[in-house]
Amino acid sequence: MAISVVMPALELTQETGKLVAWRKKEGESVAKGEVLLEVETDKAVVEIESPGDGLLAGVRAVGGDVVPVGATIAWLVAPGETPPAEVAPRASARETTSASRPEARAASNAGSSPAAPTSEAKISPKARRLAKEHGVDLNRVRGSGPGGEILASDILAAKELVAPSASASTSVGSGAETLSSVARLMAERTTQSWTTVPHFFVVREVDATALNSAREKLRGAIEQTHGVKLSHTDLLLALVARVLAKHPRVNSSWASGAIHPNADVNIGVAIAVDNGVVAAVISKADKATLADIAVQRRDLAKRVKEGRTRPADIAGATFTISNLGMYNVDAFTAIISPPQAAILAVGRITDRVLAADGRPAVRPLMTLTLSSDHRVIDGARAALFLNDLVEAILQPERMLA
Repeated sequence: MAISVVMPALELTQETGKLVAWRKKEGESVAKGEVLLEVETDKAVVEIESPGDGLLAGVRAVGGDVVPVGATIAWLVAPGETPPAEVAPRASARETTSASRPEARAASNAGSSPAAPTSEAKISPKARRLAKEHGVDLNRVRGSGPGGEILASDILAAKELVAPSASASTSVGSGAETLSSVARLMAERTTQSWTTVPHFFVVREVDATALNSAREKLRGAIEQTHGVKLSHTDLLLALVARVLAKHPRVNSSWASGAIHPNADVNIGVAIAVDNGVVAAVISKADKATLADIAVQRRDLAKRVKEGRTRPADIAGATFTISNLGMYNVDAFTAIISPPQAAILAVGRITDRVLAADGRPAVRPLMTLTLSSDHRVIDGARAALFLNDLVEAILQPERMLA
């Protein structure tokens, strides 16, 4: 029996997905669990595994197509079997796919009569927000979602149609950079977070002497047994995870107007890529050993930088760490990634003068900045969490024992 290959939903609010490329050609055999295609999300390009065994057939989308989540884009069939009758052959599939793209739909709608009034049409919350931000008239957008619902992709497509005339009246230079969809969507998400989440910040400076000593003491054994170099980020991931387990409110999420505790401690670690930043996720980090965290962090970073990210690599984070110490940044504040309630910004470790026993002394200091969502975490909770984290950094081996 034929198995449908659908555009997956990799985010809770995702409405469409962009097909980057097929890893198999039509007619080729594919095994369940084998990488079948690549899909672009607002976080990364993700590898999607085959849902079953069979021959790839009835391909309905090509690289670059934006497809509604849940839509069938191909089939897996047995030898001699044909896809269901409603699937067009490949030659016309390309034509149908092109016509179904948001850009093509918006172009065809430009000269047609307007869609039903917005009071009658279904409009997703994200689409309504984007329409307001970009000045798109909802009465002139025809929805491509189920039942004619207007999706975010329809708004973005309509915006692109008016972009040339709008840019003609501006003084944007010819060298303006065109954002990739990952960078553009990341910009939208951070803008939405900064303008809708009530951020506040708590800052602590901590002596990293013990952290440096722990790294020097543990790195040799971990490199010998696991083949990975232990980093300060690995140590911080392990310590933050264990402190988060003691502060469940900081590990909670804000969604649908309520606070939702998370059962697991899943920490996202920000990784820089050419077109933005990807937060790869260490799942159940509070229960993982330091060596396991180091191995996972290395493998995640390698896949992210090579564009081979898996859905599980970027899903389910409950808290995020962004470390810019390797870029010689002393301190910074980070923007929360909803629905998470907090993010920790880590600066570099550098020698500074401080008062020790009433006398000036030079110590390796590090600045930590916790950004918190005030709907979930109040100032006292944030301070207590940061206090416990500082204590853990001052005694890392005890915390990790």
